[in-house]
Amino acid sequence: MGQVDILETMSPVSFGSFRSLLESSSGMQSTQFREIEFLCGRKCSLDTLRTAFQDAAPPERDRMERRLSAPTVFDAFLRYLEQSGHTVPSTLLERDIRAPLRPCPEFHVSLIRIYRSDPTTTQICELLVDFDEGFQEWRYRHVKMVERTIGERMGTGGSAGVAYLRSTLFEPFFPDLWAIRTRL
Repeated sequence: MGQVDILETMSPVSFGSFRSLLESSSGMQSTQFREIEFLCGRKCSLDTLRTAFQDAAPPERDRMERRLSAPTVFDAFLRYLEQSGHTVPSTLLERDIRAPLRPCPEFHVSLIRIYRSDPTTTQICELLVDFDEGFQEWRYRHVKMVERTIGERMGTGGSAGVAYLRSTLFEPFFPDLWAIRTRL
């Protein structure tokens, strides 16, 4: 978050003096950032991926397509739960791992049971929530920094800028872990 701290102190004119040099440092075009998002479950369509990385070198495009088709952290967590004897709906275990993760209400009963009877697994759940919350906080700070430095102009990677970034807020990586909060 240190880079955001520095950028937040810049005036729009100061930021504009080097903005064009950022080139593919946009999250929209950053292979590493997209890999992190895919690994955490924020997947996109293959068409969106190909559009965002149309100018990327073949190794980067191939890496992105492989990561898009790979299981997520949550998929690994679901397998862990299943191997630990917890009930995990087959709809989650057999889901299309290229698709974004959506809440699964039938899974909530198992999660609530875990929170009430399995302190070790509950700690793992809470660590996932901590990570998710931290990422969401970073997203919010990023939106405000971009809004402060470029306003409503187009984003560095050709996105809608602040409008696109706002659309990513309040989209947790692990929606089921958030959904059960009111029932615990």
